[in-house]
Amino acid sequence: MGKQKLIRELTKKDLKKIKLIAFDVDGVLVPRGTKIKQTGNVTRLETKRILPEQVEQIKNLHFLGFKITINSGRGLYMLQDMFREVLPFVSLTYENGSATWYQGNIHQHVNSFKSLYRVYSDLKSVRSKYIKGFEQKEFIITIHCTNRVKRIEEIVSKHRNLYTIWNGEAYDIGMRNIQQKSRGLQSFMKVLKLKKKNVLAIGDNYNDRDLLSSAGIRVSADKARLKGDFYIELNKKNLPAKQLMGQIIAVCS
Repeated sequence: MGKQKLIRELTKKDLKKIKLIAFDVDGVLVPRGTKIKQTGNVTRLETKRILPEQVEQIKNLHFLGFKITINSGRGLYMLQDMFREVLPFVSLTYENGSATWYQGNIHQHVNSFKSLYRVYSDLKSVRSKYIKGFEQKEFIITIHCTNRVKRIEEIVSKHRNLYTIWNGEAYDIGMRNIQQKSRGLQSFMKVLKLKKKNVLAIGDNYNDRDLLSSAGIRVSADKARLKGDFYIELNKKNLPAKQLMGQIIAVCS
């Protein structure tokens, strides 16, 4: 990989072959962090919403001819709520590449039921002051914590076919080399009959490396954590997705 360029250096020529734009969510389309509180069998989880300006940008990209896919570790029900206003213009690949919602249909990419069924009960038995709660998921296990919990890592390590990723606020647990954002993107690319050269992907965290590896143009929303062909400087007022979409719209309109 050569020298990373600022996103304002992205040109119309660079985008000539791009047909699909893949967005990570947290830290890209919405701020990082999830507010969750679990008391017994009751779980309260904050649902974030994209800003009205981003809604208009997504619509503009659609009318410019780009397909847009949201690629996240979050569950489908939450993503549908977060992106309710733009559902006609996007697809949703959820739970680290496990499945894709597209035009009302579900394209399931993996079946993790048997692999996660037994470990789930072991993880539920872990007691720690750092555990905030389990996020409701269909294909992977996500445990929100204020700090790393050694016991969680020990339990998962006994299962060679499973991985655990600590992203600074939660553990994602899934099938090793299978439940990855790249797997979901590549499977969806086959649905659309697209190749790597036709995809631009943006991510901001360590677990987005494989997502960017499947794209012809890689954009980092945090160059301290992730390398890309282009990078976006962190800005509290303007989220990375807003800056990227603004540049694409500006050079392609």
